[in-house]
Amino acid sequence: MPDQIGTALFKPCPHITVIMSATPKASSKVTVTTLHKFKQAGEKFTMLTAYDASFAGLIDRAGVDIILVGDSLGMVVQGHDTTIPVTVDHILYHTQCVARVVDRAMVIADMPFMSFADVPRALDNATRLMQAGGARAVKLEGGGHVIPVVEALAKHGIPVCAHLGLQPQYINKIGSYRVQGRERDAARLMLEEAHAMQNAGADMLLMECIPAGLAKQITEAVSIPTIGIGAGAACDAQVLVLYDLLGISHGRIPKFAKNYLSQTGNIEAAVKAYVAEVKSGQFPAAEHSFE
Repeated sequence: MPDQIGTALFKPCPHITVIMSATPKASSKVTVTTLHKFKQAGEKFTMLTAYDASFAGLIDRAGVDIILVGDSLGMVVQGHDTTIPVTVDHILYHTQCVARVVDRAMVIADMPFMSFADVPRALDNATRLMQAGGARAVKLEGGGHVIPVVEALAKHGIPVCAHLGLQPQYINKIGSYRVQGRERDAARLMLEEAHAMQNAGADMLLMECIPAGLAKQITEAVSIPTIGIGAGAACDAQVLVLYDLLGISHGRIPKFAKNYLSQTGNIEAAVKAYVAEVKSGQFPAAEHSFE
């Protein structure tokens, strides 16, 4: 009898159609491969900085492809005049905050001042940022002298975003935040360094405050994706400091930034407007670039 009752209870009824609903699949995580496919397809992509869970979750939902936990936090969060005081522990803490809530975007952690001065130090610190911090790539400033570091990181499976042009960690050497690569020799050297970074295993290249024409030349010359900030519209992607995009940075807002909050009145709408304008090629415009 129990078997008969059980059979009756679970016998399909011809008058009822059962609809099975699958849980919606989350958007695929952005990877190095994703970024290279964007470049090959000529599709622009976006990067923004974030330093905490709330902003990180919001910009991830808004469709930003890469979240950079930048050492810019030293200026916009900690109130310093430069990025020099930022430590690996600071970047690690903020990367953990961001990585916990991000579903789709690729999280990149900045390597702060002197954290990659030699290969052993770079490997140890990058390992911490990825294993304990949850980053899926690291970014480091520097030209030809950091090639051995890039090679070592790449060899050990650590994705690298190289950073050429204006390098804020060198502020005490260069004296001021100014456009780089305007002179012919400087432009030639930057092009050579871009090729060297690619050959060393860098997965992407960020270019800051360089002439738009030079950024275009480099973007066309390398096969890895380029990310511009004050580098014109020809780059494969754009990045801004989130606080500059919202117009809330305590210092002077740089020329290459655009206040999207003032035109939308809503933070999430501001980020979505930035994403849309980058993808359409509307941002950056000429007034956000250098010659």
